[in-house]
Amino acid sequence: MVEGLLNDRALVSDDQPAAPLETLFFDRARRVQTLFGPIQLHRRYYYHKASHTGRCPLDEALDLVRGCTPALARLICRASSTCGSYQEAANDLAAYTGLELESRHFGRLITELAPVLRAAHATLSATDEPPIPVFYVSSDGTGVPMRREELAGIKGRQPDGSSRTREVKLGCVFTQTSRDAEGNPLRDPNSTSYVGTFEGCRSIGSLLRQEAFRRGYAKARQTVYLGDGAAWVWENSRINFPDAVQILDFFHASQHAGELADALCGSGTEQAKELRSSWCHQMKQTSSKPIIQKAKHMALANTDNLDQTQRETIRREIDYFQTNAKRTRYGHFREKGFFIGSGVVEAGCKTVVGRRFKQSGMFWSQDGAEDLLSLRCLLLGPHFDSAWKARSPILSAQREKNRRWSPSLN
Repeated sequence: MVEGLLNDRALVSDDQPAAPLETLFFDRARRVQTLFGPIQLHRRYYYHKASHTGRCPLDEALDLVRGCTPALARLICRASSTCGSYQEAANDLAAYTGLELESRHFGRLITELAPVLRAAHATLSATDEPPIPVFYVSSDGTGVPMRREELAGIKGRQPDGSSRTREVKLGCVFTQTSRDAEGNPLRDPNSTSYVGTFEGCRSIGSLLRQEAFRRGYAKARQTVYLGDGAAWVWENSRINFPDAVQILDFFHASQHAGELADALCGSGTEQAKELRSSWCHQMKQTSSKPIIQKAKHMALANTDNLDQTQRETIRREIDYFQTNAKRTRYGHFREKGFFIGSGVVEAGCKTVVGRRFKQSGMFWSQDGAEDLLSLRCLLLGPHFDSAWKARSPILSAQREKNRRWSPSLN
């Protein structure tokens, strides 16, 4: 039935006049995959000999993607993004729809679709939503195992100085409009969206700023940037969100408090554990200022009993807390009703990146990983449907450019 409908030229017409230097071929057949199984499509084919390019207006009108209907292509995108591998995606699609498709077809379809969806995503504008009380931005990095040729010149932690991974930068935004009965902040349901890239620190900053504007950053009453203390995180905040309140993730601050206590009292000692616990409780209620003062006093009083390694650790950790003094005013932040942890983006590193890109035996090309990462971020956020609709004018512009500016014609 579907085959009959799509081959009825009275319903779906591809009767276009041939452009200059084009040759028209009638009744060119193509096998097309649909949700109901494969069909044979017959349509007109226009070939431009000088540029060695061809086009099928019917394919464009039906929005076929590598011989798949758009409905099936969307399912392949979702399965490829959410399953552990392309083979698992093919198996799941077969179980749910009865369609037997080769897994290699999935990767090729993603390679074709992802760049266009990225471009379409970039064209989306902010929705007309009420002003957001508290708007959160956060970013982090995690490694993805890569093919050997992708790691040339990349320094790593292997004994020989090489690396097995390349770092992907992941960013997220989410919103908060309410608190619970005890005054703790509540993340708005389904408000988290992600962006990711292998291109580096400044690139993720730009992507985060674009995503923030799409999500209502321009009308937010208060913006908070949560980070783990890395210098590139705060620099991105300074460049892209200069009005944001910067908050150092409390868990990372607690880890540094523990390292400082170990250096002062001896690693793993009961005294160090008690000091860490006391400091973390005090810091959560006020700030890291008491830690700085107490650590300086203890270091000065016990300087003769500290070795060189301990002195260097103490100096480094005190500098860390002094650098982040304004970002560790946790008592003030909690009074304001802000989150003080970057757990959302850290969980994203596991769910968005780790769950799909760090399966046993996986080694990625950068282009392949970038394509799937951008698609996965879209599908886990609110923009996939909008980006899918916005891809049509981009595809039309690309086709027109290819016809007019083919290298063979120039």
